Amino acid sequence: MKEFIKGIFITGCAGFIGFHFSKRLLDEGFHVVGVDNINDYYDTNLKEDRLNILKKYTNFKFIHGSIEEKELLDNLFEQFQPESVVHLAAQAGVRYSLENPQAYIQSNLVGFANILECSQKHQVHHLLYASSSSVYGNNSKVPFSVQDRVDHPVSLYAATKKANELMAHTYSHLYNLPTTGLRFFTVYGPWGRPDMAYFSFIRAISNGEPIEVYNYGKMRRDFTYIDDVVECIMRLWKKGPSLDHSLPYKIYNIGHNQPVQLSDFIDVIEKNIGKKAVKKLLPMQPGDVLETFADIDDLEQEINYKPMVSIEEGISKFVKWYKEYYTT
Repeated sequence: MKEFIKGIFITGCAGFIGFHFSKRLLDEGFHVVGVDNINDYYDTNLKEDRLNILKKYTNFKFIHGSIEEKELLDNLFEQFQPESVVHLAAQAGVRYSLENPQAYIQSNLVGFANILECSQKHQVHHLLYASSSSVYGNNSKVPFSVQDRVDHPVSLYAATKKANELMAHTYSHLYNLPTTGLRFFTVYGPWGRPDMAYFSFIRAISNGEPIEVYNYGKMRRDFTYIDDVVECIMRLWKKGPSLDHSLPYKIYNIGHNQPVQLSDFIDVIEKNIGKKAVKKLLPMQPGDVLETFADIDDLEQEINYKPMVSIEEGISKFVKWYKEYYTT
């Protein structure tokens, strides 16, 4: 086996997006070094099962560890000398940030600072990192553009993601470190996160249990299928950093550009499961936003691609995976 030198370093490789992107790279023959701490924010069995798929590849090397551990990261960067880093590890979830803010400070701020410091110290050619549509808060102008001001986050999670973008900008400025931020818009699909609404809806409806529908189903989300997300990351990674500005710094919206009302989304789930939902209609939750809607003109122009998987197709694929995974 070849040495894992001059390869791709991926954080959060056992997470939802990290797993799918790692698998895509491995399928294309790239050497991947993945790190993940397998925390218990949600079912660790799901993370382990994702990881077991990746471990079957001879061009994959897994490191169990946390990005908050600066010494560990320093040693890994020294050992593997990655040419590029795709940073997808984070403490996710808007609502959980109300319960456990410290987890977000440690993972999303301390951990990201460690990634930036190691990347500049070891002269990484390109750092791509996960941001979030949450940074737009309750901006009323739609679709959301990366040119819009994002100064009013409505959750700590959103605030940490905005902070990540500012931190990346600083390192691009001070050290000429090429960075690319990815504002993901409600990513869903097979092997997804159980804390996401669509996952919990499908589980509850399948079991005949009621679902909690916030803002009475009148929220709108720009649901983006995982395969589309991976294709966008892949094209941006292969393209390399943006060097057409004074700084090697860029941010992109990664969204479907077609928001769907929550009540309509639930209708699609019901059709795929073949059961009606028992809905518990509730008011808006703290930290939630009314709508997300991605302007992806910059993304299309840069990579000649736009997400194309419809909600109907995406939910159908997820339900198929869900039934296979939880019945075998």
